[in-house]
Amino acid sequence: MTLVDRIKKVAKEKRGWNLKTTAQNAGIGINSIYRWKEQTPTIESLNKVATVLGVSVDYLLGKTDNPNGAKDKPTVDLNKDDAILTFDGKPIPEEDMELIKRLLGK
Repeated sequence: MTLVDRIKKVAKEKRGWNLKTTAQNAGIGINSIYRWKEQTPTIESLNKVATVLGVSVDYLLGKTDNPNGAKDKPTVDLNKDDAILTFDGKPIPEEDMELIKRLLGK
């Protein structure tokens, strides 16, 4: 999904706006978002659009699927034998993993 497609989708779903209305409410030129199909937006303009839509710039850019911008965090099943966890770049020793599992009630 392109930047413009994502803005269009969010604007319609969250606010009931089209791209022109979104641009007006963001305080940018009414055709600005349409031009983003061919031109790279300024950070300032992109921030304004994200703000009026109530989402993060990262979300609009497709860097995350979380509208609030938090990076999607990977999950690990501690019960799997092939799960390798690290701390400070070093593997967590097996005896420490057993302690972690006990503390988590696993």
